[in-house]
Amino acid sequence: MAFLNANVAAPADLDSVEEFWVARVQDFFAGKPFKIRMDSARGLRVLVRDLIAQTEERRKASPGVQYTGAMMQHLIGAKLDCALGVGKIKHNGFSTADAPTGRAGDFLIGDVAIHVTTTPGESLLRKCADNLNENLRPIIVTLAKGVPVAEGLAENIGLSERVDILEIEQFIATNIYELGGFAAEGQRTATISVVDRYNELIAEFETDPSFAIEIVNRPK
Repeated sequence: MAFLNANVAAPADLDSVEEFWVARVQDFFAGKPFKIRMDSARGLRVLVRDLIAQTEERRKASPGVQYTGAMMQHLIGAKLDCALGVGKIKHNGFSTADAPTGRAGDFLIGDVAIHVTTTPGESLLRKCADNLNENLRPIIVTLAKGVPVAEGLAENIGLSERVDILEIEQFIATNIYELGGFAAEGQRTATISVVDRYNELIAEFETDPSFAIEIVNRPK
């Protein structure tokens, strides 16, 4: 109160003050992990959809951070590790571009190159064509809204029958069903395993801990 009374006559830019504190609130919530709630009454695709929706909401508050793309890449990486075993594939930070490192895709497994993207473009399809020329089989994993875009681009350059284009919700959910033996308890265990591996990848390859996922009702 003494501070306020002493400065009551001082000019204040209230708009700047408001902007400052709004930014601090945004920083606070941006620093929190994403959340997932285990619920046997909801489909596995819905769990993935909710996580993606959280990244898109956070991106509105911090436009310069590619939350969705980073989460997609590391969720796919975690799923592959759980399916194939840790150490079978190479992981990279989200900001690591393919071209400078000579990577055929985000993940290379045998003769399959997996590309994970939020927005498929012509450059990605050209990279898929390069994969085919190198006797690799390209797979594009993208958001539901990106599937028809990728399919149209693939058709335009004559690759519609040579590139598999998959929607990420189904891609992850199907594998979790398989890992869990199509049993309710198995699906819960498999989901936790994927989330735990995802968090390990975030800790190892990203500098921002807010990319992590917290299971709010994790079984003890």
